[in-house]
Amino acid sequence: MKFAASAILALVVMGAAAQEQEKPAASPFLKVDRNHSTVGFEVPILAGLSRVSGKFTDFDVNITYDEKDITKSSVNATIRVASIDTGIPDRDKDLRGEGFFQAEKIPTMTFASSSIEKKGQGFVAHGTLTMKGVAKEIELPFKIAGEFQAPDNTRKVIGFHAQMKLNRRDYGMTWEHRAIANFVGDDVEIILDILTSMPTAQGQPPAAKP
Repeated sequence: MKFAASAILALVVMGAAAQEQEKPAASPFLKVDRNHSTVGFEVPILAGLSRVSGKFTDFDVNITYDEKDITKSSVNATIRVASIDTGIPDRDKDLRGEGFFQAEKIPTMTFASSSIEKKGQGFVAHGTLTMKGVAKEIELPFKIAGEFQAPDNTRKVIGFHAQMKLNRRDYGMTWEHRAIANFVGDDVEIILDILTSMPTAQGQPPAAKP
């Protein structure tokens, strides 16, 4: 009886250990280096005679990263639109106002991926972009700009680059110059350069600011 009980106990322990081994490891959260990342945009002026560029300086990007299969990764981003910066304070004030982002009423824009697809030499993040209260499904093409192994081997640095066009009118930004209707173009170029690092131990994503 003692032998039988010991054998059953050993089988239970072995089975539990096997189940633990079969569990896939959770994908790590990448740490985003906001000081060396850019959430930027460019807008054509007078049908492309010039371009105005700007960026948002206050944002959170949470990336769950599967290094072996990037299509199993995911990304969630929150951008606080009041942080818009085009280098001209009066213009930035207008962009925060009623004609554009309405920053006081709608303080954030968000993106949440639903899937990642391998496409050509890069990838496409499918997901929902919500801006000025309007939610639309978009396809965000991106690529891995490169990787760098820290000299002390404690972390891997990974850069991501994404670029796409959005029509501002699709998100309720219909402002026009009083005298020149096409002074500010409708198609806005979105340019993202996100620098991240692979943590040495799996952790939790940073808490988003309120």
